[in-house]
Formats: sequence, structure tokens, C-alpha cells
Amino acid sequence: MKNCEYQQIDPRALRTPSSRTSSTLPCGRKGSQRLRRKWEVFPGKNRFYCDGRIMLARQCGVLPLTIGLIFITSVLFFTFDCPFLVDHLTVFIPVIGGVLFIFVIISLLQTSFTDPGILPRALPDEAADIEKQIDNSGSSTYRPPPRTKEILINDQVVKLKYCFTCKMFRPPRTSHCSLCDNCVERFDHHCPWVGNCVGKRNYRFFYAFIVSLSFLTSFIFGCVITHLTLRSQGGNGFIQAIQDSPASVVELVICFFSIWSILGLSGFHTYLVASNLTTNEDIKGSWSSKRGEESGNPYTYNNIFTNCCVVLCGPMPPSLIDRRGFVPPEDAPQTVTSDAELPAFMAKNDTNMEENCQEFALSCTA
Repeated sequence: MKNCEYQQIDPRALRTPSSRTSSTLPCGRKGSQRLRRKWEVFPGKNRFYCDGRIMLARQCGVLPLTIGLIFITSVLFFTFDCPFLVDHLTVFIPVIGGVLFIFVIISLLQTSFTDPGILPRALPDEAADIEKQIDNSGSSTYRPPPRTKEILINDQVVKLKYCFTCKMFRPPRTSHCSLCDNCVERFDHHCPWVGNCVGKRNYRFFYAFIVSLSFLTSFIFGCVITHLTLRSQGGNGFIQAIQDSPASVVELVICFFSIWSILGLSGFHTYLVASNLTTNEDIKGSWSSKRGEESGNPYTYNNIFTNCCVVLCGPMPPSLIDRRGFVPPEDAPQTVTSDAELPAFMAKNDTNMEENCQEFALSCTA
């Protein structure tokens, strides 16, 4: 038997050439792994476009209908009514209509694509801390109703409800939208016509949209009636005027059936702005008479002008979800790597070690 000196086996010497090549794969993958943005792992029911710059509700199928009705009515008006009105009245009619149309489209897109004021969900540590506070809030004999808190706003008690989805107590005037699955600050309502929730950050755009749309609809409606009236005065009659300009009838029907709801909605939201209320609060009667007791609105400034300035002209709060930010590497979901992607020494460490040890022992006994 030969004298053999037992030395520690260098693991690098046990690797095959293919394993040496593949051993650099994890480091290369780790270094070149693409960082994911927060909108890609956003838990709410929203759709994101343009790398997270544009966000919409998942159920936004009515938004194309809104844009289509506005475009169709406006194009018909500029094509068939404006030339006649310019010749018989004034050139300012298409100018006024164009300004109103542009303002309506811009305010609609701002309402639809703007974060309405979504609150980020609690992290696991934050949720565990809140649960711990709830568990320790009661005594051994009496435990108050969980999942609610009471705070004072302008000497009035306001209840904060716990959101089981977002794992946090909702701030005042915040509600969870069941369609978008998000808690929205100063939640007003979910509007399918704009494809988004209406909240703290986009309410001013929504109000500008419905008010400008009211002016545009009323303007087109009045101009179409004027157009048909002027045509009928030529001795041809009203029926002949309709036959000469059938597109005006389409505009007239669309404007007639939409102007009442649009004007009513604009008046209702004007009342809400003047009172510093939301649609959600008004429908639920949060600050109206309850159980025979009068409960005033703690958020009003008791001045119509001040309420309007606060709601419509206040500073724009920043978005809290940071949808274009990067997910920290430790929070990014880890991908499972198969044995085929691992180096031979890492994937089959025990098998290679056993085979090399057997070869070493045979060489020593030879």
C-alpha cells in the first residue's frame, strides 16, 4: 500500500469545466436582475400604462363611451353647424366651442389618469403593531368594540373605522372603494364615466370637467337650435331644415338627453363644494340629523367662499403610493432557480463529493 497524505480537498478542483462556466451565472443574474417598480406589484385593482405614469380603474369600459360621445358631438358641431353659423352670425362661435372642448378633454383626462388619493396598505410590521394595540386596548372584564377609534375634530367626535383589507385605521373622510380595492383619502365616489375614483387629489379636476361639460353641452344645444331656426326661416320650413342638416338632429338628441343629468350633477356638486361635503357623506347622511340629534359638519368653515377655495384651490397633496418608485431588493419576490440553472458543484454537491472521495481512496490503496 502506498503512503498517502490526506489533504483537504479544494472544492474548486472538483468542478467540471462546464460547472466553472455556470458558477458565474448566479452572480451575473443577481447583478443584472431588473428592479421592479411599485406599480408592477401594486395590490389594488388598477391598470397602469406608460410605465406607471397613467393609472385607471380596472373597470374602465365606460370611459371610451364618454370620450366617444364628446368627440362625436363636437366633430358634428364643428363640421355641419359652425360653417353656417359663421356665415350668418359670428366667427366667435367655433372659437368658444373649441376652447370649451379642449377644457373638457383636458379636465376629463386629468380626472381619469390622476391618483385620486390612494393610501398605501400597512406593511406586515405595521399591521402586527396595530393588531397588538387592538388586543391590548381592553381590560380583562370589558373590551371596547374593536376596529374603531374616536377622535375629536373641531370639538366633535369622529369615528375611525378599521380597514380589514388595508390593515389600518382609515383617516377621517377616507373610505375603501370596493371596485378599485383601495382606501381613498377624502373619498367622494367611484365614477365609471371617468374610469376612476374621485377623491382628494382629483376632485377639482372632476368638478372642472362636469362644469365645463355643462357649458359645452348647453352651448352646442343652443347653437344647433339656432342653426335649425335660421334655416327654417328661408321659407323651406323646419322639416326641410332638418333634411338639409341631418347631423344637427343627432347632436340635438345627444345633448337633449344628457344636458339634464349633467346640469343636475353640476348643481349638486356645487352645493357639495360650497358646504365642504363629499357625495359619500351626503348620501350616508354623516352630518345630518341622526336619531333626533343634529350633527354638524366638522370640516366646514361656515363660509361658502372659504369652502370653495379650500376644496378647489388648495395645494395639491403629493401621491402617497409612489407608483414609479422601485421595490427594495429585500421586498422583491424571489424566483426559484432549478438545478439545471445552478453550477454542477452547487446543484449536486453531495454526489460529486462522494464520487471524488471514492476515487481518492482507490488511488491510495492501489
